[in-house]
Amino acid sequence: MTPTAIPIVTAEQTAALLKNIDVMVALRRVFTHLARGEAVQPAQKVVLLPDRKGDFINYFGVDMPQQRLGVKISPYLVTPDKPLITAWTLLMSTETGMPLLLCDATLLTVERTAATTALAVDLLAPAEARTLTLIGSGAVGLAHLRHVLALRDWQEIRVLSRNSAPNAEDLNRELGMADGRLKIFTRVEDALENTDVLMLCTSSATPVVDTALLTRPCLITSISTNAPGAHEIPPAALNAMDVYCDYRQTTPGSAGEMIIAEAEHGWNSADIRGDLPELVTQAAAKPDYSRHVYFRSLGLGLEDIAIADAMLTYLNQQDK
Repeated sequence: MTPTAIPIVTAEQTAALLKNIDVMVALRRVFTHLARGEAVQPAQKVVLLPDRKGDFINYFGVDMPQQRLGVKISPYLVTPDKPLITAWTLLMSTETGMPLLLCDATLLTVERTAATTALAVDLLAPAEARTLTLIGSGAVGLAHLRHVLALRDWQEIRVLSRNSAPNAEDLNRELGMADGRLKIFTRVEDALENTDVLMLCTSSATPVVDTALLTRPCLITSISTNAPGAHEIPPAALNAMDVYCDYRQTTPGSAGEMIIAEAEHGWNSADIRGDLPELVTQAAAKPDYSRHVYFRSLGLGLEDIAIADAMLTYLNQQDK
């Protein structure tokens, strides 16, 4: 193989490769490296396109123990119909400076987003959590469900779509469930009643729930979208929550609700209770659930690099 003949992994190939790697293990490892100062996570860089035609976000990262660095570039392109979002990840060697892998990161992004939320649920949700609510039943939402199904003894799984109600039979089949725990809801108030974990998995740039509708303290996770200023909960609500995020050094500067809450509602990013590097190394205190707990995942270059590296490792093993 010449230095330029690197694997170019398509979306279809990514789907097959992801079945053979443990995404959660890869994420735990890279967040441990970040906590130890052995990895670098710069802030994401947003570049606006002229004439409000969209933007593209650049996600960087360096993982020295794995001898990897890389970048994911994700364009958000405005079209007459709906925005077009793509993503590609380039993985390089810190030993040689040469490229190692170019991957269509659309599905990779879905999986790393879901796995990051799942890691947060595993680290933050009460051990006795039994009721799970998902708002957003697209590919990202279903990936979230797949990753969290085994994390707690869920007795009821509620799914609510803001657009059209999904088919319960189809969802059960896709998730490999046949025990009647999964239920479709059409009213937000009903879906939120006495829930233990609420996962927001939408592409909305504005709040999708009124947190005042929650009837008891619960864990809320949010991914939002890469539209400028996007947020899934009211920014003012952060003042009444224990707030966690994927990485405290970068998330508050880009998460829409955090920017707005700090500028307009008196919230302070210094009040963030912990991030994933601190949680995986037990350096952050767990919540006591005297009030709602909020976890914001922005999406990190290191997450993409960790999973791309795991895919490359598997490919190399197959070649041998």
